[in-house]
Formats: sequence, C-alpha cells, structure tokens
Amino acid sequence: MSGPSGVGKSSVIDAVLEQSGARFSVSATTREPRPDEVDGEDYRFVDQDTFSDLVQSGGMLEWANYGGHRYGTPRAPVIELLDQGIHVVLDIENDGAHQVKRAYPSAVLVFLMPPSRGELERRLRSRGDTSERDIERRLAVADEQILDARAHYDHLVVNDDLETAIYRVVSILQAPATSDEDSDAFRTAGDAATTRSDNE
Repeated sequence: MSGPSGVGKSSVIDAVLEQSGARFSVSATTREPRPDEVDGEDYRFVDQDTFSDLVQSGGMLEWANYGGHRYGTPRAPVIELLDQGIHVVLDIENDGAHQVKRAYPSAVLVFLMPPSRGELERRLRSRGDTSERDIERRLAVADEQILDARAHYDHLVVNDDLETAIYRVVSILQAPATSDEDSDAFRTAGDAATTRSDNE
C-alpha cells in the first residue's frame, strides 16, 4: 500500500490488519532507532554490511536510498507468510511498489488517495511541525506519486471517510493471497535500487 504523506495510511493499515487477518511486513533500515522505536516492530535495524549482504543475496524484495540511509523489505518473512496463505501488507513508496510488482506480478498495488489536494495540504498544515518549504515539497512529491499511481496501480482508494476506506481495502484482500507459481517467482526475482520519497 502506498500513499502521500498526510493521507492517513497508518490508521487505514492498522484497521485493515485487524479486520482482515493480514500481516504487516516490517521494513529493514540502516538508520539508528529513535528513542521510542522497537527493533522488529517499527523497523528491523541493521548495519550497512548486513543490509548489503541481504541485497547481494537477493534477500530484499525491494529497497531504496532515502536521506542517507537504506530502507527495504526483507524477502524471507514475506514468503513465509505467503506460503501459509496469509496476505502481507507493505507500506512502501511507489518505486518500491514497482519493484515488488516486477518481482511478483500477482501483487496487488493499492494507493491511498487524499480526497483532494487542498485536503492533503490542510492535513499537512494541521500537524503544526512542518515548515512551509517542506509542505510545498511534500505536495510536489504527492502530485508525482498520484500521477504514477493512476497509471500503474491496481486500485486507488480515496481516504475521504476512514471506515469506507478501510472497507474498500479489506474487500480488495478477499482474493487468495498467492499461488505456488507466484510464490516461486517472488523468491527468485532480482532487486534494483531506487530513491525513496519522503514519507519517513
């Protein structure tokens, strides 16, 4: 699942996981944990060498550079869940979503849309901790992400009403999680580096 910063992804994802029985894929990162973050829950915190080893061995399903650090989705935990027929939800940027789709064509890409650009701007400003320059930058990134999503994603879900957005995403998850053939492709496909947009 992707969406611009400020669109309310975390609220939708939390509810979708609770209602659907899907599991969340915890990303790995080379950055240091913040004081309130728990290793294995918020992120899997690894050093540069470990991350590089995972990339070289095909152990990353998707990965990207952002802000001087690397972020990615470890492949093995995702495969383990898919082999059990359990849906896995990834909260990743558009570039990472394209990597996943190339590796696993049956993956379903869902983009969580703001009701309007004006509402997205209002949500960003309501945080009270974002500079004017950063707001403009995030809006420009959101414009690019939305154009890309319209062209390449399987589903666009507008988050104008939280319960409705949750219902729509849960409904999308009603199809089987995977097939044996897809799972094999998922295991063996290669990875490519990208530049991650700012949602961290």
